[in-house]
Amino acid sequence: MFRAYLKVNDTCPHCGAELHHQRADDAPPYVTMFIVGHVIVSLLLTFEVFWPEAPFWLEALVFCGMTAALSLILLPRVKGAFVALQWSLRMHGFGEAAPMDRSSPAI
Repeated sequence: MFRAYLKVNDTCPHCGAELHHQRADDAPPYVTMFIVGHVIVSLLLTFEVFWPEAPFWLEALVFCGMTAALSLILLPRVKGAFVALQWSLRMHGFGEAAPMDRSSPAI
């Protein structure tokens, strides 16, 4: 689906579906930060419970590295999930729009 780290191909290399009109925008980084924040804070609190006298430099090194690594690993996967969600719901140009049913009057 991607031709670079976060750059979506214009067309699917497998089926040829057009992907150029996807609009993931800011949602993938937001969801990635939400997931990573919850995981890292939970691990940090657990770490503090089991080793309260740990040196600060060790905590900073371990948890900053884990935060960066987890963010870089999750971001393309979350973006792919958002593009797939848009495709499955036929949003932003994926598929034809359903015709409006004008048989019932609007309230």
